[in-house]
Amino acid sequence: MKHNYLHLLIVALLLVVSCAGNRKEYIPKVPDYAAADSWYNVFRGGPADLFYIASTEVFDQTTEEGLEKHYASVHSEADRAAILAELEGVDRRLSGDSLNYFSPYYRQMTMESYCEEKTVKERTEIPLSDVRAAFDYYWKHYNEGRPFVLAGFSQGAQLAVELLKEMPDSVYRHMVAAYVLGWHVTEAELASPAVVPAQGATDTGVVICYNSVKTPAAANPLISAGNCVAINPVNWCTDATPAPFCDSLTVHLDPESKLLLVDGYTRTDHAALPWFTGENYHTFEIRWYTPFLRENILERVRAKIAGK
Repeated sequence: MKHNYLHLLIVALLLVVSCAGNRKEYIPKVPDYAAADSWYNVFRGGPADLFYIASTEVFDQTTEEGLEKHYASVHSEADRAAILAELEGVDRRLSGDSLNYFSPYYRQMTMESYCEEKTVKERTEIPLSDVRAAFDYYWKHYNEGRPFVLAGFSQGAQLAVELLKEMPDSVYRHMVAAYVLGWHVTEAELASPAVVPAQGATDTGVVICYNSVKTPAAANPLISAGNCVAINPVNWCTDATPAPFCDSLTVHLDPESKLLLVDGYTRTDHAALPWFTGENYHTFEIRWYTPFLRENILERVRAKIAGK
């Protein structure tokens, strides 16, 4: 009998500790995508849409109640301001003043979540559930039958791959292309019908993916490990043909590692975060290639509308 009481006491204590641990984490309120303030949208009357998923813009916080916060809050002014700066910048860079732009605020994981793969796996479901709901709302209420470009950078690219893996053919046939920038696409993910590697500059319904480094040793394993899809965003080649860009820089694709190798960049002050060395150019994946990405998006849109 004593043994049973002791066992029950231990179980009760474990439940108390577990519940206390759960209380230590603050989970922000689920976004309502029927509400206009859950979006950054610009409708230009264009022939196609750009649906963009933001990268990681927030860090771990502690609430006034002492709770740990590992996700952005759609209703936090500080979190929204950090994310808005990226959304506005990407719209200026990639929409080309002609595409309609739709980008949801979502409960993105914090930067610290990317310290290890285990944490990323544990926390992905919350941002994914938001982006999944946002895309569903976009498709039902905003798209109106237009071709669309799916794009994301870093965490946004991670979530874009998940959307692709779930995408039904009725939606996929409207997709111009998916720009998965600064993330990876694995061999297993190629089994999904909507995950088709780009082979050139004008094919549609395809995935554009790349990661920029000086040497393969500078790659962040969590971001690019296992990647089997890569294309050079300057010359749109999938081989090692070098391409000059941005004044004195040159980039070529390493077919073995599936990484973009950039020659000529000597500064290291971009690597202020511990996730990247001075020879890892993750933060430049959109900025460096902006003119090539913008023109290519429009080129693929034209090809999609023409039925190529």
